[in-house]
Amino acid sequence: MEFNFSDPTIAKGLVGRIEKLAKNIGNVKLMELCGTHTYTIARAGIKSLLPENITLISGPGCPVCITPDEEIDLAIRLAMEGITVCTFGDMLRVPGGNRSLEDVKKEGGDVRVVYSVFDALHIAKKNPEKEIMFFAVGFETTAPATALAIKEAPPNFSVLSAHRRFPPAMEALLKGGSEIEGFINPGHVSSIVGIKPYQRIAELYHIPQVIAGFEPLDVLVSIVILLKMIIDGSYDVVNEYSRVVKEKGNIKAMGVIDEVFETGEGVWRGLGIVPASGLRIREKWEEKDAHKKFGLKVRNIKSKKGCRCGDVLRGIITPLQCPLFSSSCTPATPLGPCMVSSEGACGIAYQYEREENK
Repeated sequence: MEFNFSDPTIAKGLVGRIEKLAKNIGNVKLMELCGTHTYTIARAGIKSLLPENITLISGPGCPVCITPDEEIDLAIRLAMEGITVCTFGDMLRVPGGNRSLEDVKKEGGDVRVVYSVFDALHIAKKNPEKEIMFFAVGFETTAPATALAIKEAPPNFSVLSAHRRFPPAMEALLKGGSEIEGFINPGHVSSIVGIKPYQRIAELYHIPQVIAGFEPLDVLVSIVILLKMIIDGSYDVVNEYSRVVKEKGNIKAMGVIDEVFETGEGVWRGLGIVPASGLRIREKWEEKDAHKKFGLKVRNIKSKKGCRCGDVLRGIITPLQCPLFSSSCTPATPLGPCMVSSEGACGIAYQYEREENK
C-alpha cells in the first residue's frame, strides 16, 4: 500500500501533536539544513501552521548560495580567457565580485549550462582541441559524480572544485554558542554520508537531530520528534527518512570521494573558513585540477554593501528581514545567490512568503 505523504488528515493530527508539545516548552528555534526542505516548508505553508513559540529557520543548505564570490570569480576569469566553462544553471546568474558568468556569456564567453558533470565530460571528449572546465559545486551528494568524471577525463578536461562536506558546517554553526535547539538534517547528503557523522555532533553539542524526507508530512513528523527530544532533554539522531537513508550511507560513493578528493579548509559564504569542509583534488589527479592547471589563486573580495545572504545562511535573519529583499533584490535583479538559486531561501521566500503571495 502506497503512503500519501501529503494526506491532510494526517497533517492535521501532526499539527495537533506539535501544538500540545509546544505548551510544555518555551520559545524553540529549529533549523532546516537543506534548500529542498526550505522549499517544502514554504510551499506547504508549514510555518503558518506552527505555534508562535516554534520557529523554523533556514540554514546553509544551498550549495550554490554558500559558494563564495572569490571562487565564482575564478570561473569567470577562465571564461574570459577563452576556456569553455560548464556548470549548473543556477550558477550562471550568481554575482561574483562585480559580474556573473551570465554576463560573460552575453559578452561572447563560452559558458555552458549542463545538467551533470558527465555532460561536461562529453563536451570535452567531442572537442579535444578545446579546454573544458567544469565548475563543480555541491555537497557529498554531487561529489561522487565529479570524482568519477575526473577518473575518466581526457587531458583537455579540468574541474574547479567548490565541493563542500556538510557536517563540518553544522559544527561551525554551533561553535561559540547558538540559539538553534534542533536540526532537520538534509536527506540527500545523508543518503551518502549515513548517520555516523551526525552522532558525533549530537554528542559534542547536545543537539537533537532528525534526518528528514522531503514531503510535508516528513517535515511535520520531524518537528514532532525534535520537540519530544527537547522536552526529554535527549539529543539523538533519528532517521525519519529510513526509506532512503541507511545507517552507513552509500559506502561506494564515499569511497570514490575519498579516492579522488582530500579534505581541507573550505570557505563558505556566511560561515567563513570551515575546517575539514573543503574537497580538494588529490595530487594523483592534479592535471585535472583547474587551480593547478591554470595557476589560479583566490583573492579576497569585499562583501557587497547591504547584501545579507551570509546572515540568512547562518539563520541570523530571515530573508524578509533583509532590507534589500523584494526591493532592489528580486529574482529578476538578484544581488546575492540566495535570491538566484532554486534552493535559495530568499528566492523561495519571494515566491511563497511575501505578503502579496500569502
